[in-house]
Amino acid sequence: MVNISEFTTRLKKVMEFHQLSASMFADKIGVQRSSISHILSGRNKPSLDFILKVTTEFNDVDMYWLLNGKGSFPKNVENKIEPKLTSTGTPTLFNDTSSSEAVGKKIQRIVVFYSDGTFEEYQK
Repeated sequence: MVNISEFTTRLKKVMEFHQLSASMFADKIGVQRSSISHILSGRNKPSLDFILKVTTEFNDVDMYWLLNGKGSFPKNVENKIEPKLTSTGTPTLFNDTSSSEAVGKKIQRIVVFYSDGTFEEYQK
């Protein structure tokens, strides 16, 4: 269960981190200003739609941290995937196959999901 007073404290931390007032924050995530006011005052609980708007607009906000304080804010950058450059200078997101972990492993399928709900599948 989400503790509303702790949730509002974390939401205020996000607003302070991004130097946004409550009205600027509401405009940024696309909700009515009164919605932010009601959530911050404890009158209303945040909806799933509200949570998703916050985490979509602010990539550094982890949903689990926002809801129950587990994790960190801003998100750890340690987990960020950095593209490696091939010998020709083009970026690649895949590990070098000469590493001991990748020996014998081959990519069979890649699925790309788009924000409109469609996807493309690439198979070898």
